[in-house]
Amino acid sequence: MENVAVKNRLSLLRAKMAEYGIDYYMMPTSDFHNSEYAADFFKAREYFTGFTGSNGTVVISKDWAGLWTDGRYFIQAEKEIEGTGVTLYRMGNEGVPTLNEYLKDNMKDGQVLGFDGRVIATAIGLGIEKALKDKKVSFSYERDLADEVWTDRPALPCHEIYKLKEELFGKSFKEKLADVRKKMEEYKCDSHLLSKLDDITWLTNLRGNDVECNPVALSYAFITLDEFHFFVQEAELTDEIKAYCKDNDITVHDYHEVMEFLKNRKYTGNILVDKNNINYSTYRTLLDAAGKDKLVYNDNPTELMKAIKNDTEMKNIREVYIRDSAKLCEFMYWVKTNVGKIPMDEYSAAMKLDSMRAELPGFIELSFPTISAYGPNAAMMHYEATKEDHAEVKPEGMLLVDSGGTYEGGTTDVTRTIVVGPISDEVKKHYTGTCLGMLHLANAKFLKGCTGRNLDILARQPLWAMDIDYKCGTGHGIGYMLNVHEGPHNIRWQYREGLKEYELVPGMIVSDEPGVYKEGSHGIRIENIIEVVEGNKNDDGQFLGFEHLTYAPIDLEAIDTQYMQQGDIDLLNEYHKAVFEKVSPLIKDQAIVDWLKEQTRPISK
Repeated sequence: MENVAVKNRLSLLRAKMAEYGIDYYMMPTSDFHNSEYAADFFKAREYFTGFTGSNGTVVISKDWAGLWTDGRYFIQAEKEIEGTGVTLYRMGNEGVPTLNEYLKDNMKDGQVLGFDGRVIATAIGLGIEKALKDKKVSFSYERDLADEVWTDRPALPCHEIYKLKEELFGKSFKEKLADVRKKMEEYKCDSHLLSKLDDITWLTNLRGNDVECNPVALSYAFITLDEFHFFVQEAELTDEIKAYCKDNDITVHDYHEVMEFLKNRKYTGNILVDKNNINYSTYRTLLDAAGKDKLVYNDNPTELMKAIKNDTEMKNIREVYIRDSAKLCEFMYWVKTNVGKIPMDEYSAAMKLDSMRAELPGFIELSFPTISAYGPNAAMMHYEATKEDHAEVKPEGMLLVDSGGTYEGGTTDVTRTIVVGPISDEVKKHYTGTCLGMLHLANAKFLKGCTGRNLDILARQPLWAMDIDYKCGTGHGIGYMLNVHEGPHNIRWQYREGLKEYELVPGMIVSDEPGVYKEGSHGIRIENIIEVVEGNKNDDGQFLGFEHLTYAPIDLEAIDTQYMQQGDIDLLNEYHKAVFEKVSPLIKDQAIVDWLKEQTRPISK
């Protein structure tokens, strides 16, 4: 069916492109800070394609439009862009050109590529420059064409900034700032522009609400060896926050003044810049104002600092995960005992879990919109049911639920695939392989210096042995009362040129989430969060390992022991023993405790 609304929007955009002499126009999924989740104001790509996923870039010419997205969204994107005239480019698939390759092959000499430079990461912009260097292509990056077409565009998000109890953090703002300044001196820089929202939020020990499910505020920070400049919307500052800024020698500026500040600043020394985490317009502004020789490219020091949790943070995180796991157990019981007996659909199940989580002490907000996907819908990794568009949950097959919350004391993320009725032997095979992958990775012992790429095969091997793979990474970091997806460490198998790798060190937490996704049939994901811990140290070096933070049962109805060795069975039994010991004391309903005991019973061949 033709999508008339999207086609009309594209026609209006193409008219604007012609008016300004732009041959190709690019729109990614991003805000001014390269955040993972974009507020409604920034969803231009969604407005002009209909694709609602959290990652994708559309490029438009006078007679063509193409959408690039990754394997998590192939099924979803194909469905959502149907009838729009937009072509889907499945990133990473054999024979599919990258966006840069496509532009290089199709743009003609002297043509103009347009984009809003505020929503393009510098590293991406420079990559495009390099790819099109021989084409003599010029760039128009100072116009937001979407704004000229999108008549009912939502307002820029603006919400009050707030403080949490100082004792939750383990380190004050001034202590963190001193650590950052030491790194700046190490890099021989006397100033540093910080644009990444969760880095600024972590550093200041403040929180905001400008990005859905991410407790951050739209802001910039400009740091020198003796000054801290904070750019934020005036309406977001309460009297309490103004006093906090004054007490901590934070100079406050209006959010929209940052470009003028950077243009007019007198730069005497080097400026530390993270090309992956400032936008192209900001980079160009700095380049023009300070000169190429003064820019020093390196990671934001805050990126790694916030990834390695301190003792206070880890203590709170462990406690939060146990409480969150207990609530998930109660939800799993509710699903299994009520499916087929009361009206239940994907959306109502998600709302039930969300309301249960909100009952927990210290609950702030969801850490991401709950993914509740039944049957074939679970094959779409980031499927989200809505009140208007959802499937009924019937007493057959499985329900996949990926969810989490942000609390005073931590941010959680967990996935369980719940059996709600009869399932096939093939599904049991896939479920068992997924379970083994999760347990094998969590049981890893490895030498200090290993990165996630050294370990990813432990999670994939049980599925690779079945000739099955999943089109995403296995693990991501998680923020502390912050973003549910956090770097710089991760667990992935594939080498990517130019992508820096980080060793896993104690204090890091990471997700462990293998899965199976069969289009039109079923999807399975089992996700635990694990922390990196020290193991033995001997003549061979310092050994490390993982410990579980998540304690919720694996659905034994979907386990087929013919695909398990005795060691695998022992691992599952040990995990289930710990689940019951840690979680059952927090559950008040004896019926749920009895159910949990049955769900975590020892199994054998």
